[in-house]
Amino acid sequence: MLLRNLLLSTSAAALLLGALTPAASAAPRACAGASAAAAAQGISRHRAAVLCLVNAERARRGLPPLRASRLLTTAAQRHSRDMVLRGFFAHDSPSGATVRDRVARTGYLHGRWSLGENIGWMTAPSAAGIVQAWMDSPGHRANVVKRAYREIGIGVVTGVPTDRSAGATYTADFGVVRR
Repeated sequence: MLLRNLLLSTSAAALLLGALTPAASAAPRACAGASAAAAAQGISRHRAAVLCLVNAERARRGLPPLRASRLLTTAAQRHSRDMVLRGFFAHDSPSGATVRDRVARTGYLHGRWSLGENIGWMTAPSAAGIVQAWMDSPGHRANVVKRAYREIGIGVVTGVPTDRSAGATYTADFGVVRR
C-alpha cells in the first residue's frame, strides 16, 4: 500500500505469538539478553537486544545497521502502550490514527521520508522470539531488511492486548528521512 510518502507492507499487518523456544537457541551470543524475558531485564535492555538482533539479520545480508531513533522509539512505545491499555491489536488505532500520524506527532517527518511498522505480541516474550517471528513472516522480514531504512524505534510494553498481566507487546517503527 502506498500512501503519500508512507510505505507499509500490507502483509506485515500483525503478528500474534506464543512461546518460541527454538528462536532463543538461535540468538547470536553477541546480543546480551536476547533470550531473557522483557520484564526480567528491563525495557531499555530488552530494546537493545531487539536492535542487536535486527542488526545481526541486516549484517547477514550485507545491509547497514539501523540506528535507534528517540523520536521513532517514542511513537513505537506509545503505540505498544495504547494497544495494551485499549485492548486492540492493529497498525491503526480504534480512533483511526496511523503509523504516519503517530510518527508525525513526534516531529520525525520532514523532507522526503519512508516508514514501515512491525507489531507483535508474545505470551512468553524474548527479543530472540519476536525477531525470529518477524523474520519468519515475509512482510515483517521485508521491513527488517529494507535497505532504505536507516533508523528504528522499538516499543515494548509488558502485557498483551487481551491480558495486561501477561507477556509483552512490541512495535518496531522503521524510517528514513532524506532532507
